[in-house]
Amino acid sequence: MTGNCIKFLKMCKVDKEDMVDIWEIGSKVDFDYILLTPTVASGKIPEDVVAFLEKNNKHLKGVVGSGNKKWGNQRFAKAADKISEMYNVPVIMKIQLYGTTKEIIKFRKYYLEMKNKK
Repeated sequence: MTGNCIKFLKMCKVDKEDMVDIWEIGSKVDFDYILLTPTVASGKIPEDVVAFLEKNNKHLKGVVGSGNKKWGNQRFAKAADKISEMYNVPVIMKIQLYGTTKEIIKFRKYYLEMKNKK
């Protein structure tokens, strides 16, 4: 995960056991998950994320995109839009860098609702 993604999850107070870094997974994922991904190179999905999803898209339930609005609305968190289209999952939200206060509150609420459904 990028520094902005890690900072966002920490600010949202996501439990450590609910966070998995794709670089730490050596095999297929066998549980439902939400992907938090940065957007790179003016709107692209990071190569590591592409490789991960090729093997692990079955349990993908939604995507959160991190980006920087200085690149314009057309490119902002565009990786989330592309993943949503490729795997037919919802874009849960897009966050500015490591998240604004409103984005943190919104995701925290979503996270707690999902956690309570388990």
